[in-house]
Amino acid sequence: MNTPAHKPLPEGYGRVAVLMGGSSAEREISLQSGQAVYAALRRKGIAAHAIDVDKDCVSTLAANHFDRAFIALHGRGGEDGVIQGALETLSIPYTGSGVLGSALSMDKVRSKWLWQAHGLATPEFMEINDEADLPEAGKKVGFPLMIKPVQEGSSCGAAKVENEEALRPAWLAAREFDQRVMAERWIEGGEYTVGILAGAALPAIRLQTPRVFYDYAAKYEDNTTQYICPCGLDAQQEQALAAVALEAFARVGADGWGRVDLMQDAAGKSWLIEVNTIPGMTSHSLVPMAALEAGIEFDELVIRILDTSMQQVDIERRLAV
Repeated sequence: MNTPAHKPLPEGYGRVAVLMGGSSAEREISLQSGQAVYAALRRKGIAAHAIDVDKDCVSTLAANHFDRAFIALHGRGGEDGVIQGALETLSIPYTGSGVLGSALSMDKVRSKWLWQAHGLATPEFMEINDEADLPEAGKKVGFPLMIKPVQEGSSCGAAKVENEEALRPAWLAAREFDQRVMAERWIEGGEYTVGILAGAALPAIRLQTPRVFYDYAAKYEDNTTQYICPCGLDAQQEQALAAVALEAFARVGADGWGRVDLMQDAAGKSWLIEVNTIPGMTSHSLVPMAALEAGIEFDELVIRILDTSMQQVDIERRLAV
């Protein structure tokens, strides 16, 4: 989606529902994102309304006649196509990716299948359906490896596994977040993230942490995590990284805005890890950080993301086909 050439006046956006919270493992981070977005929209004079999503959310949205929705929900129920489908049923335009792009991006296994089919590099992996698959996962993927839930964000339930003895405990811990678990080859090297906004890549950020990897604690609790932007790559290397990120984003059907996470090994090869269709939106989150490096202040970023809802195909016409 491209940003409209002529932005509407604040009243042109109508009544905007800012959807946040929900019931996923990322609820608290979503509330922070949602409140930051809500405050920015109000500062811009837009009629924003904060909604903590619960089981009555659809009824609430229908009863209040919202003109569009800014989705600030992280994790399942928000990034997996569920809320997007509900909004389409209600004919409410919304920010970011549609049902298909959201669902595919949330499913790490299916994302990787698509990337592999299009020749994009992603680490070797295997879905672990039950305990009997553990020995094969160790042999196929090799140690060290990552164990992670297939459909979870913020590194919830993810762990680095060094040997076969540690495999089962890590698998059991990941299953606390999702019945579907995967093993993924560990890539040693630099960790990068590339924000996507309206079809363009934002400046890449290199992530450095003294922890084993950029886990939940490194993201939200550890003050020693470093966010390096500019990322330290030369212009040609960063352009190549951005190109890979943009193609990966498009291949899973993602749209509007989001973030692509990658690893770069010692040989300089980039490996795709995952797509986030609704990244964190606090003033300290990665996409706002990259946007600021590109000269886009937080409030303006929020408006540009809201603009993605203005570019959707007319939902009523689409549903009537």
